[in-house]
Amino acid sequence: MKTRALFACGILGCVLVAGSGWAQVVQSPNAPDASGRLENAISIGGNYQNYIYGVIKKIDKNELILDKTSYGNDQVFKLQHNTKFIRDGKRSSLAKLKVGDMVWVDAKLKKKTEDKIARKVITGVASTGHPR
Repeated sequence: MKTRALFACGILGCVLVAGSGWAQVVQSPNAPDASGRLENAISIGGNYQNYIYGVIKKIDKNELILDKTSYGNDQVFKLQHNTKFIRDGKRSSLAKLKVGDMVWVDAKLKKKTEDKIARKVITGVASTGHPR
């Protein structure tokens, strides 16, 4: 008899836990949709979460130096032939960047030399909210 009561309590507990978990994923009918002027700020911000933001301090054909980054000091990024440049959501080039531009850089760290290699440099406002 105690086993059946314990089993019934266990089942009831599972149902309650599962029900509360399901309730957390249901969106409120009053929640704003993503069609507004600012779209969904959380999803847009999440796209650039691993990018480094800064203001271009110096441009060279082999490197880009950013100022005002979250690290507090200048950050140097090596540029390669396969580095992608995007302005306002469209393909661009290094020649169109200028000192003072605000950019997001997707970089990888070269472990042997500790160099930061820029994979993508994005500037402007992407109309889709995606870093492409």
